[in-house]
Parts: sequence; structure tokens; C-alpha cells
Amino acid sequence: MSKENAIKIFDQKQVRTHWNSEQEKWYFAIVDVISVLTDSPNPQVYWRVLKKRLKDEGNETVTNCNGLKMEAPDGKMRMTDVADTEQLFRLIQSIPSPKAEPFKVWLAQVASERLDEMQDPELSIDRALEQYLKLGYTENWINQRLKSIEIRKELTNEWKKRGLKEGIQFATLTDIITKAWSGNTTKEYKIIKGLKKENLRDNMTNTELILNMLAEASTKDISQAENPETFEESAKIARQGGKIAGDARKALEAKTGKKVVTSLNAKTAFKGKDEPKQIDNKKPKDK
Repeated sequence: MSKENAIKIFDQKQVRTHWNSEQEKWYFAIVDVISVLTDSPNPQVYWRVLKKRLKDEGNETVTNCNGLKMEAPDGKMRMTDVADTEQLFRLIQSIPSPKAEPFKVWLAQVASERLDEMQDPELSIDRALEQYLKLGYTENWINQRLKSIEIRKELTNEWKKRGLKEGIQFATLTDIITKAWSGNTTKEYKIIKGLKKENLRDNMTNTELILNMLAEASTKDISQAENPETFEESAKIARQGGKIAGDARKALEAKTGKKVVTSLNAKTAFKGKDEPKQIDNKKPKDK
């Protein structure tokens, strides 16, 4: 995920955000904020009802809220209602919640931190480290995760240079890479781990992260060497890059007799531990 699109953490819950560099302001996914403040089982419905009521009352804040494409629980980029910091302060007044005041303080802190990071980019890395630590991850795992973010950014920059579009094309290529190295599509991978809204990479073990990095780094290197001109050519390269990591996975599984891709995830086995123990010790069968 890029610096423009990021996940912020409040009260152990994720809030999707977008940084508009031209306006120099944050935009926040409103349904995520509602989930944080209300603990509603269906924040989308809560927002839909609230939005209608505020519109009927002639509330200009709701009218001025924008829509941006953000990563949805299924991993696809979908239009999502967002609000900037000022708009959120106003919306919060319409949401009865004991968390309203601490959330306002958090909003102000997020806005201030971004301005600091623009002056000193290393602060963004330090804060990412701090957020993962708060979620219970080990420093060993966090170092791998931060490196994976860097490698992912290098790959998406390469795709942009080739004229590929964020959204469907990026998601399709990512799916090809994931399938090639893990034997599963992104959706299938999430099902294995029992994930819905959570980020897949945030729920990978160290080994999974390393192989995913190998796949994406290989794809980037091959793309730079072959200079693809079409999406189809980039898709072929994505399969090649993923296969390199896929071959490494198969070799490792053959030696250990254990599957690399398992149901282990951050909510259960490996958050807060050095490295999870494998649950399934049966020798894997490739698809």
C-alpha cells in the first residue's frame, strides 16, 4: 500500500486513509470511522441511514463528502465515501459515542504527523513500526513486513512506467503472481486464512512474506530486463516472477514436509510470537 493510501490504527481497528498531496490533507473512509465509533455489525447500513437523515436535514457536510477508490475486503479497489479531517469533526457530532473525544484527538494527531513526515520521511517508517508493535507483532516479523512494502512499491512503480493502470490491472497482475508462487489466488489465500477485511500480507508468516517478496522482486527485475509494452506481456512476466518463488516454495516443502501456506494468521497463531508452529505437517500436494 502506498503512502498516499494507508491504514491507520485507532483502538486496535483499521481506518483506511488517502493522502491528497495537492490539497495536503487526509481523507478517511467514513464506514471505517463509523465502525470504530459505534462497533456496529454493519457500518455500511449505519452510514447509509445516517447519510440520508443528514441530507434530509440539509447537512452540507454530507453533500460535500467525496468518493475515492479504496481497497475493499475482497482486495479490489471500490468507490468509498470519504471525508477530510474537518468534515469528520462535524460528522462525529452526529454519532453518539464515548470514543468521540479520543477519536478527535487521534484525528488531529494523524494530520500533524503527516506534515512532520513530509519534512522527515524516516518518521513514516518509525510510525509504521510503532503501529505494528501496538498490534502485537514481533520486531522480526515487522522488519520483514516493512521490507515487503518497499519491494511492493518498487514493483508498482515499474508497472506505472509501463503504462499499466492502478485498480483492475494491478489487482489482476497481483493475483497472477500470488497464484504462481502460492498455488492460490488472492481470494483463495484469504479464505485459507479466514480473512475478510484484513490485509493478506499483514497475516502472512515470515516464510510467506519472504516468498511473496521474492515473487514481486523477481517480477520487477524481469520487467526491467524485458521492457514489456502491453498488459499481456506484463501478465506473462508476472507468471514468470511468481514461478521463481513457487519453485522455491515447492523445494522447501519437499525438504520439510510442511506446507508454507497455512491457516495461520495474525488473529490466531503468530501475532506476538517469534514464528508460528506449523499446524499441518502432512506432505503437501501441489494443485
